[in-house]
Order: sequence, then structure tokens, then C-alpha cells
Amino acid sequence: MSSPAPQEDAFCVAVDWGTSSFRAWLLARDGSVLTESRGPEGMTHCVTSGFEPVLQAHLGKLAAPASLPILICGMAGARQGWVEAPYVDAPTRLNDFAARAVSVPNSFADIRILPGVAQRDPLAPEVMRGEETQLLGLGDGVARQLVCMPGTHSKWVVLEDGWLRRFATLMTGELFGLLNKHSTLAFAIDADVKFGADAPAFLNALDKGVADPCLALSRLFGVRASQLLGFEAKSDGAAHLSGLLIGAEVLAARQNFPDHTDVTLVASGSVADLYRVALHRVGLNVKHVDADHAVRQGLYLAAHSIWA
Repeated sequence: MSSPAPQEDAFCVAVDWGTSSFRAWLLARDGSVLTESRGPEGMTHCVTSGFEPVLQAHLGKLAAPASLPILICGMAGARQGWVEAPYVDAPTRLNDFAARAVSVPNSFADIRILPGVAQRDPLAPEVMRGEETQLLGLGDGVARQLVCMPGTHSKWVVLEDGWLRRFATLMTGELFGLLNKHSTLAFAIDADVKFGADAPAFLNALDKGVADPCLALSRLFGVRASQLLGFEAKSDGAAHLSGLLIGAEVLAARQNFPDHTDVTLVASGSVADLYRVALHRVGLNVKHVDADHAVRQGLYLAAHSIWA
């Protein structure tokens, strides 16, 4: 007997809609991926062009059956997004997110957007959108764990028995982008040069970053000065800057969550290797989970709770 066509086995469309990116998967009833579609049409793009046309275009690429339910997480639910999905306050139980999903008025499908999470502490105010769905995808297997989620705004989260207890944001990725493109350090960085976690410039800068995060600001100009004085080449600039920022982040987080010796790293691509090395540098034992897998699994579990 031949395998069923994707349309016959489809359960839902799962969408991770970020600030600058769009990812969608046509999921089968068992959670496996039938087809996927990706693009640069994040929230920033859709604010002017519209959200529904972008979604419709990607549904066509997925060959999604008409009227299939669609579950979305991320910035499409922000205040300036498609439809605002109000924050759930931390501490919160991850399994409760599906019940708080907001319906999107439209004429072609049951579309819902998952809420983000707010930490309403005047001494440590925090918000997240999208990462909570990745956390749901990690499951309840560990009674208590620290989670590191690198990105434009890296999130460090404490989970306990299926509850999101508290979290902190470090703007490491955004700082790298700003310094790389809009500061004097732009003259010291070759954007076309790729580097790995074993690059000497990265490792040397990482050691400086983890030595004392308070010195990060004084170390940054060294990216430029080291080249002017002949100690490094321009091809080392990105690795040097990355090592300083990631090193400062992981040490600051280590000091913020001192009672944890293990960390779950939720990341994809080359950044996972950079953070794995950095986390080991500050004495943390690392378990790695692919970020794409985590968000797909989280969306699937939430969708299953709503429509199964």
C-alpha cells in the first residue's frame, strides 16, 4: 500500500513568526514534518505589507489543505503584530499556553496565536514571545533546569516541574549587530568571514569576556585597536567581538543563576557550537536541543491540546 499524500495526513500548520523571519511547517498527526516553508517576511515586513497575504503565500508553498487549522507563535502576536495575544504572567505553567491562544479573524481557517510571557517584577521586568513555545517543546522530563536560548535577545530561563519560574534577557545578538554595522568597530570586521568555535580570536576573546563581564565595555575597543597595532587581522574581528559578548553573557548569567550546574542549550546552527564552548568555560554541563525541533514540538503539543 502506498504512503498517504501529505494532504491526507496533515493535522495543522505550525508557524514561528519572528521579527525578521517566517518559518512554517505542515505537520502530520504524529507531529512529523510533511513540508516546510521559510522566508524573511517577519513582523517588521508585515506591518506595512500585511500579515494575511504572507501567510497565504506560504500556505501555497506548503500545499496545505484548505481550512486546515493554523497555530502561530512569536511576534505576530505582539502589540504591533497581526492580532495581539496578551502576555501570560510568570510564574506560569507551560501546558496552559494553548488555552490562552487568541483567535485571528479571517475567512479561510481557524487561526490562533499563542501568547508571550511577562515577568512583572519592577526590579527585573522581562517579556518574551516565541521562546515560551520552544520551552513547551522541551517537555517535562527534568524537575528543575536552567535553559539558555541564544538569539538577538538571548533568554535564560528557570523551569521547574513544567512551570516557567523566572527568566532574564541579554541583548547579545542585537549588540553584536549594532556594533558590527553602526559603530567604529565596523571598520574592524569583515562580514564575509565565517569562523568556528575553535577560532583563536574567538577563544582568546572568550577568556577575556568570562574573566569579568564588568570589563566588557573596556575590552570592546580592543577589537579595533588590536588591528591598528598589528596584533590581529580584520578577518579576526567578528570572532573577537563575538567572543567578548558571548563570554560576558554566559558569565553574567552564571552569576545570576548561581545554584545551577547544568544548562539546556536551545540553539541551531553555528551559534550552538559557540555557546557550547562558552558554557563549558564557566563550568556548566551542557545538553543541546535543536531550536527548530523545540519550537515545532511546542507548536505541535499546543495544537494537539486545542484541536485533537
